[in-house]
Amino acid sequence: MRVILAALILLPLAAHSEERTLLWGDTHLHTTYSSDAYTNNNLTADPDTAYNYAKGRPVIHPYHRARVQIETPLDFLVVSDHAELLGGIRSLHRNGPDTSGLGLWDSIKAHFAAWYLKRAIDRGEGRELFVSILPDPALTPAEEAKGSLLADSDVSLLPVPAQIEIDTWRTITDLADKHNVPGEFTAFIGWEWSAIPAGANLHRIIVTDANAKQAQQFDPFGSDKSPYPEDIWPWLEETSAQIGADFTAIPHNSNISKGYMFSKTTLRGEPLSAEHMALRRKWERVAEITQIKGDSETHPDLSPDDEFADFETYPYYIQRTWTEYVARPGDYIRTALMQGLEIEGEQGVNPFMFGVIGSTDSHTSLPSAEENNFHGKLATDSIPENKERMFNEEGKPSSHGWAMSASGLAAVWARENTREAILDAFQERAVYATSGPRIRVEFFGGAAFTEQDAARADRYAYATEAGVPMGGEIGDGDEPTFLVMAAKDPVGANLDRIQVVKGWVDSAGDAHEKVYDVAWSGARAPGADGKLPAVGDTVNRDTGEVENSIGAPELAAVWTDPDFDPAQNAFYYARVLQIPTARHSLLDAIALGREHAGKHPDTIQERAYTSAIWYRAR
Repeated sequence: MRVILAALILLPLAAHSEERTLLWGDTHLHTTYSSDAYTNNNLTADPDTAYNYAKGRPVIHPYHRARVQIETPLDFLVVSDHAELLGGIRSLHRNGPDTSGLGLWDSIKAHFAAWYLKRAIDRGEGRELFVSILPDPALTPAEEAKGSLLADSDVSLLPVPAQIEIDTWRTITDLADKHNVPGEFTAFIGWEWSAIPAGANLHRIIVTDANAKQAQQFDPFGSDKSPYPEDIWPWLEETSAQIGADFTAIPHNSNISKGYMFSKTTLRGEPLSAEHMALRRKWERVAEITQIKGDSETHPDLSPDDEFADFETYPYYIQRTWTEYVARPGDYIRTALMQGLEIEGEQGVNPFMFGVIGSTDSHTSLPSAEENNFHGKLATDSIPENKERMFNEEGKPSSHGWAMSASGLAAVWARENTREAILDAFQERAVYATSGPRIRVEFFGGAAFTEQDAARADRYAYATEAGVPMGGEIGDGDEPTFLVMAAKDPVGANLDRIQVVKGWVDSAGDAHEKVYDVAWSGARAPGADGKLPAVGDTVNRDTGEVENSIGAPELAAVWTDPDFDPAQNAFYYARVLQIPTARHSLLDAIALGREHAGKHPDTIQERAYTSAIWYRAR
């Protein structure tokens, strides 16, 4: 193993090849037009607010009405309101029900349902209302999906005319075009498909490079049209051909999918067919690995030898009643990548070859992933007092407030800042994720890289000609070499280490994983157990401030797998760790005059995850 420290690459990192630009964005943001955002006190912040905030302009917070502003603007944003009841709850609360065409009894029921909705929202009981219509975990996801998820809930009583959803979609798409400035800021058109059968999160974000005129030719595909994920892909295939635009579907929060997000069978309980796997590989090229509802890389129960596996773990499901959380292989990105290798060994096709990004899933219209400038997931839990009250709920820790993670961001190596170029980068898996900081990461594999290659001004062009970047595939029997470089957020904390995570399948068809430390700060050395000592902790518990007296501003390594077997299919991805900094819960506790925020950790080691590079045995 060879390690290169910061001084060797400080200048070249700023001189990246002109062929690719590193862009930062959020592909998962909800506004007042999402039903759950509106019922949780986002009554005013629309896509205009979202785009203005992302661009760095001051805006008004929808709950506490203070002026708020992002610290570092984004390069692109997807407003992804729920397709189901799009704009409907907002319209009912503001305008009452439209009962034209309804009989007397149905009109009475509609007025009562709308009155009950308005009363709950006006009293600040919107969250209770939202919880009351969540699914019952007594059924299995497959059983519940057989019925209509919306028709079987109390939502079916709400008379939302189709025209409301059509008009809302027109508003959202027109605003995206208004804010889209090719080369400067990309405003994507998108939405969320939101099926949660029996509390299993199977949600997808759909992003398109279409403009408003093209997007207004279709209605966003929601779980009210089908509760089965595999039904999204043929719709995307057909709609893409009809309107002449491209799409991508992004699974999110696999960590709370009850094993169904990356299962070896479909939600219908059927084996994965060749057609299913081909469509999935075409339309789901990227998955969300980290966001406000926790981290989806891995879990301590699934990766017991990974000392950093317990990161922003979110042990809750989206359902009406509490159920003990159980981590399953289909819930997490690392085990999904390993299951993909297993399926490939059995069927010759890997359905889980996807890249990774982070995004927020904020419902405040504010894409806030900055730890010290975090506005919460919901408008209601945007102030410390509310987060504290939410901590103890019916004797159990709350799934909101301090349980939420101030995460994440999508990093894209794109040819230019346009809808088409960014979506192309998604298709190429030339993307990675961070939990919030703007950690710059480059990861290449396949060639006999040397330490001098890290200092090349034409590094990207050379490395992609000699090998492949993150998201690529290698394999001709030769021993692969990897070049990885990371630089800290310019306004953030130093870096602790770079790790390479490997997953592979042995000759018996069984999957394995291993984490390698490949570059680190300071004079530390691995101990007798092979583990690298902790970097230290300089967080002041009284102020939340961190000294950048430990760690390194930049790290890099040229690394060759010491356990390489040319006969084994494998994947490799880089994980970059910051030094510890104050978690948003500690900052709230300090502001409240508390010593700690309950049992939530005081510190956090923010991180970046690259998309994998796959080695294919020939």
